[in-house]
Amino acid sequence: MSKAPSEIQRAPITPENRESEPRHEQILTAPEAPSSAARTSPARTGPPAPAKRRDAYFDNVKYLAIVLVAVAHAWEPVMDGSRTARALYMVVYTFHMPAFILVSGYFSRSFDMSPPKVKRLVTGVVVPYVLFETAYSLFKRYAGGEADASITLLDPFFLTWFLIALFIWRVTTPVWQSLRHPLPVALAIAVLASVTPGIGDDLDLQRVCQLLPFFVLGLLMKPEHFQMIRRREVRLLALPLFAGALVFAYWAAPRMQLGWFYRSNSAQEMDFPWWSGAVMFLAMFGCALVMTVAFLAWVPRRHMWFTVLGAGTICGYLLHGFLVRGADYYNLFERNEWLSGPLGLVLVSLVAAVAVTLLCTPPVRRALRFATEPDMNWAFRRSPAKR
Repeated sequence: MSKAPSEIQRAPITPENRESEPRHEQILTAPEAPSSAARTSPARTGPPAPAKRRDAYFDNVKYLAIVLVAVAHAWEPVMDGSRTARALYMVVYTFHMPAFILVSGYFSRSFDMSPPKVKRLVTGVVVPYVLFETAYSLFKRYAGGEADASITLLDPFFLTWFLIALFIWRVTTPVWQSLRHPLPVALAIAVLASVTPGIGDDLDLQRVCQLLPFFVLGLLMKPEHFQMIRRREVRLLALPLFAGALVFAYWAAPRMQLGWFYRSNSAQEMDFPWWSGAVMFLAMFGCALVMTVAFLAWVPRRHMWFTVLGAGTICGYLLHGFLVRGADYYNLFERNEWLSGPLGLVLVSLVAAVAVTLLCTPPVRRALRFATEPDMNWAFRRSPAKR
């Protein structure tokens, strides 16, 4: 496959929301200990400040997006020979990661390279990347039968690319927030990447650059923008938009390379003229942006049965790949060709959705906290006491 793409809880979608949660949407952590001046002053009277709750809407976005990611990954081995499945795959791949990344950028707006946030970036992104990149490489070596599979942190394997990309985007946040026109600059970088084959595979920089505009756009968004997206008029317009996208994708399915959706190669690497990279990137960016808005418009605002799972999507994201790869390594799909039929596609979709849902549950999140939310106070300097 081409490189396709936590109870009071601290972590949002993936590690991204963990460090920079807008105050109007996320719960507060435990209150800080009072200063010495406060301890010697008379006790305050009056009601305590109310604890702030998580915004159900964003938890819903996270959960639904991760379900789409898992289902799309499960479709890959069985969609060959089915034009309808390929069309659905193309539609989902147009917007599911852009939506994921846009929300990641939105929750990164307050990242300022301060020591506490750098610590959260290391523990919530870098450590999971190292652990899961190693785990996936070993899984490939022993379960996949590739004895020569190397362990390298420079060439992300399968879905770990998102963690290294998030790290790069997050540490450059102060730069984007300092520019007068950050989105045009990000678009220019992405266009140049789409026509530059010399970037290579290290750290998956091709995909990091081509998906950068969605993260920068998220940095620029404000709560009122999401209010506009959730208006009734936008939801009504989203319905014919999705219908039209499905019709177009059905027409384009046998004609269009999937590499354009993965954004992991330049035009030349896909045997296209260089100028087509710029044209196709801009076209794909426009389609992805419109469909992301349509998707966000239909995400429920109220608390749903799956809302609590939005805090555990990092687990669902990182773990479901073992199921997908495991099925591939053991030739599950090749030995059951009927899975490529209509009923098989429905079954594969349901199994993938149920599996990733279970992987997002609180028990799994607690069990995996050592890898996704490790307590590494021993590795960082203690912040000097405020005087």
